[in-house]
Amino acid sequence: YFFLGHFSFLEICYVSVTLPRMLMNLWTQRRTISLVACAVQMCFVLMLGATECFFLAVMAYDRYMAICHPLHYPVVMNYKVCAQLVAGSWISGIPIQIGQTVQIFSLSFCGSHLINHFFCDIPPILKLACGNTAVSEAMLYIAAVLIVAVPFLLILVSYGRIISTILKLPSATSRAKAFSTCSSHLIVVTLFFGSATITYLRPKTRDSAGADKVLSLFYTIVTPLFNPIIYSFRN
Repeated sequence: YFFLGHFSFLEICYVSVTLPRMLMNLWTQRRTISLVACAVQMCFVLMLGATECFFLAVMAYDRYMAICHPLHYPVVMNYKVCAQLVAGSWISGIPIQIGQTVQIFSLSFCGSHLINHFFCDIPPILKLACGNTAVSEAMLYIAAVLIVAVPFLLILVSYGRIISTILKLPSATSRAKAFSTCSSHLIVVTLFFGSATITYLRPKTRDSAGADKVLSLFYTIVTPLFNPIIYSFRN
């Protein structure tokens, strides 16, 4: 519940960056945003998204320790360690994402200022930039690999060890109980990482804007909407 409490607060912050402005735009039909507000929104979306990636990896490690090393769990996962893992999740992505936001908004925007998206995300902003955006696109892929792919691989390794341990349990009841402990986290990981990975790591095409909007809607609004339901039903 220590991790779930922080995760819930993170989701509140994450949704609050995009949803209120989107609802205001739909209500007033004034779909404008200043350059500074757009940069701030992008920076917070990226930072909170990175925090969520790290946080889901930390929660997978917590499940790994609880199932694979239950007798050592109270000693290894004490309050100090849990607090350090949470602080590391919040802090780790900040310098990378601030640097990426500064680099993107240092580009020239001399053409259309119409953002084909419902919030300020990297792909639609890069499409508005003039000149060569190869450096920015390369930075996007590097950041996506570090912040999305690496935590996802750590989660896969954790669950590989968890599944291996669970299958060695003697009774079907024990296996079912152990699997049910991880079910909520697995569903959340699949929803969030699935949509985020497709958005930032797949090759871009001319017709990808519509798919990007649907996927972004999924990991910024739909997934946080389902997370409390998933965890509440499980509890």
